Amino acid sequence: MSGTETSRRRLHPAWIVAAVAFLALVGAAGFRAAPGVLMVPLQQEFGWSTTVLSAAVSINLVLFGLTAPFAAALMERFGIRAVTATALVLIGAGSALTVLVNQSWQILLTWGLLIGLGTGSMALVFAATIANTWFAKSRGLVIGILTAGSAAGQLVFLPFIAMLAQDPGWRQASLLIAAGALAVVPLVLKFLKNSPADVGVLPYGETAPEEGVTAPSAAEPEPGRSSNAAVRALQVLKRASKVRTFWALVAGFAICGATTNGLIGTHFIPSAHDHGMAETTAAGLLAVVGIFDIVGTIASGWLTDRFNPRILLAVYYQFRGIGLLVLPLLLSATVQPSMIVFVVIYGLDWVATVPPTAAICRKTFGADGSVVFGWVFAAHQLGAAAAALGAGAIRDATGQYTYAWFGAAAMCTVAAVISATIRKDAAAREPETVAAA
Repeated sequence: MSGTETSRRRLHPAWIVAAVAFLALVGAAGFRAAPGVLMVPLQQEFGWSTTVLSAAVSINLVLFGLTAPFAAALMERFGIRAVTATALVLIGAGSALTVLVNQSWQILLTWGLLIGLGTGSMALVFAATIANTWFAKSRGLVIGILTAGSAAGQLVFLPFIAMLAQDPGWRQASLLIAAGALAVVPLVLKFLKNSPADVGVLPYGETAPEEGVTAPSAAEPEPGRSSNAAVRALQVLKRASKVRTFWALVAGFAICGATTNGLIGTHFIPSAHDHGMAETTAAGLLAVVGIFDIVGTIASGWLTDRFNPRILLAVYYQFRGIGLLVLPLLLSATVQPSMIVFVVIYGLDWVATVPPTAAICRKTFGADGSVVFGWVFAAHQLGAAAAALGAGAIRDATGQYTYAWFGAAAMCTVAAVISATIRKDAAAREPETVAAA
């Protein structure tokens, strides 16, 4: 067997990087499950209102989003490995320090500032950066798998967080989240390489250039770009803001964030508790959402490689809206079959929007795609923050979440219409527009 044939059979380093990235996303996802589970115990111990705790979650979500485009630029400047390891340490520190809080402003600092910065640097833009840097083909599938890492983190942590929050208490649950984030750091430092060039290979699926001709991967930054991460991120935003497709993606993804992290992720368990359902039971339902999210997101990545991503987005948003419309009718003290159906459908649709959105960013903005996706993801988290705070205020004002669910259902229909009207020829025409800007 020739050396060439042997190299073809050997596992490409890109898949090792993707595996470590998946574990990092699992470790970083621990806190994503925490607010909904810990909100009631914190209220019971300290007497804080739903609005105060929702504000802490909102700060986290805002930073989670606004950090993302700068994190993408930092990964280009300092390397994926350094930024990822630092982010995991911030998440671990913020979660561990939460056990010391006794005043409301302190929860804003730990849940909001520290964990917000850490999770923002490990946001879904991380998945897009890995896929764009290491893969020349199957990018949609890879983004789907990595995005499912967040769902896997929710699946792994949520039942344990719920059990620990009840006995022995929420502090032990916070320490579990910290341990999960910090446990991945050694793997990141050892195995998460910054680029294919670091190990002397081409991105997976890329054909070697002809002898004597150099052809850098399209995912790599163009020469002459600013080495300052903040300047780079803002320059990309300026270019992208002149393209209509960018604003369509921003609007749709803001609604996506509002209807996932903002509402269901933060308020489903408290809302179920209002209807008499045990917190551990509600947490178990969210864990089932996590299971089917893995299936749905990977399937969405596969579909994105084969079908028009704008049509996929429109379908995903509309199905989500239908689910939210009927949710108030399904909540009760016990789990009915109709609730199981809702959980399965919502799980399949949870972040299925990520692969087609990232694909549109890549096709429209080329090498800027990862940073543009970071800005689009920032809108996702701003929408989530607004929904988390707004739903908390609605609950305090009316004693229930019903109006929040109905409003979210209407927003999903808006997102479906916006996504369906993204120009079919965006990929063919708008890169030139961006380049000329």
